[in-house]
Amino acid sequence: MVQVTRKDEREANENIIRRFNRKMLQSGVLSVAKASQRFNKPISKSERRSKAIIRRERRAEKSAKMRLGIR
Repeated sequence: MVQVTRKDEREANENIIRRFNRKMLQSGVLSVAKASQRFNKPISKSERRSKAIIRRERRAEKSAKMRLGIR
């Protein structure tokens, strides 16, 4: 999936970069790379819920401390 972009005569560098970026977006190479970069192991529904509850509690504690002026 190598993208080759050749320069035409009298073509500006900005146009070459724009064509290259458009080819990359259309080929889907970036989306595949980003998806593999953010891969997470699948977790159970109950574990996901418990982590969400913990996150909400921590957020609430942090906002309460900020209201009181405590770090």
